[in-house]
Amino acid sequence: MGSYMRHITILILVSGTTACIPAGKDGYAPPPVQPQLRTDPAALNIAPEQALVSTWQAAPVVPRAQLVESGTYIVRSGDTLRGIANKTGAGSQIIASANGLADPYVIHPGQRLKIIGGRYHTVATGETGIAIARAYGASWAEVVALNALDEPYILRVGQKLLLPATAPSDPANLSIEQRAAAFDLDIDDIVTGSQPALAEGAAVKQPSEWRKAITPGTTIATPASFSGRFQWPVDGTILSRFGSKGGGKVNDGLNIGVPKGTPIRASADGVVAYSGDEIGVFGGLILINHGSGWVTAYGHADKLDVIRGQKIKGGDIIGRAGESGYVQEPQLHFEIRKDRKPVDPANHLPKRG
Repeated sequence: MGSYMRHITILILVSGTTACIPAGKDGYAPPPVQPQLRTDPAALNIAPEQALVSTWQAAPVVPRAQLVESGTYIVRSGDTLRGIANKTGAGSQIIASANGLADPYVIHPGQRLKIIGGRYHTVATGETGIAIARAYGASWAEVVALNALDEPYILRVGQKLLLPATAPSDPANLSIEQRAAAFDLDIDDIVTGSQPALAEGAAVKQPSEWRKAITPGTTIATPASFSGRFQWPVDGTILSRFGSKGGGKVNDGLNIGVPKGTPIRASADGVVAYSGDEIGVFGGLILINHGSGWVTAYGHADKLDVIRGQKIKGGDIIGRAGESGYVQEPQLHFEIRKDRKPVDPANHLPKRG
């Protein structure tokens, strides 16, 4: 489906888009006016002003990248990789990767280390990868690749991130709207880049029990493993199935037609990784991390009944279906992802008669 084309550009906080958007059974139509997403603070046990706290923008990010020149550093007695990173301004992981160093990163006096030049952002407390990327009008996926970040994609305070060379050289001169227009945000970005940075040596917080608030800006531990089975999140009519729709359009999940207000149930046990509406094409969106690389997504919700960091059980009601986002009839967009890649939900759900 057009609304689920990978790498689609979403204008966060900016109205209007020209993407080709689905309507009904594999049809396409211009995006309608997006209904306002509703939440129920009373049900969430949180203050009304906290109901729509952004997950990926937990701490504001001010562009302050340092320009580092490419070159060679000769190791001195007493040097550490972290110390060399601080002296040169380059990221320690980038230096290690460029010079074939593996944990525990042993270096020797007189050793010549290649320093990769570029613009480096030093991560501050509470900043998320997505917010950092957006501050520079950069692609978070490129930042992940450049810095060889691995699961669970948790940044550390003081870590230096190399920025893509294609990002604006002076984002401070760009307006908020211009930065938003240059920024791509999709489900994969939220999965990999929405965790706030941790202080050195700090531990992640364990998920909360059902409907207990997690402090914004908290880094949440993900489930260790998943050995259960998925269940259908709603019972309705399949409007569009997984896969290519032709013309470069792809649906990464299933679209299931249901009446507005239909309860959306968690497909399996897990922890809420995201609950919000920053990806305009999906409207109200919930992501659940089940562990072992499994994540489920629930889009076009009219109402969200969970917040990030909640521990939930399969079958729990997490929201209500609607037509938020770019659709023209009430429905649920449902995805199952393994190791960040969408898989056909029909292959992992119980067969229906």
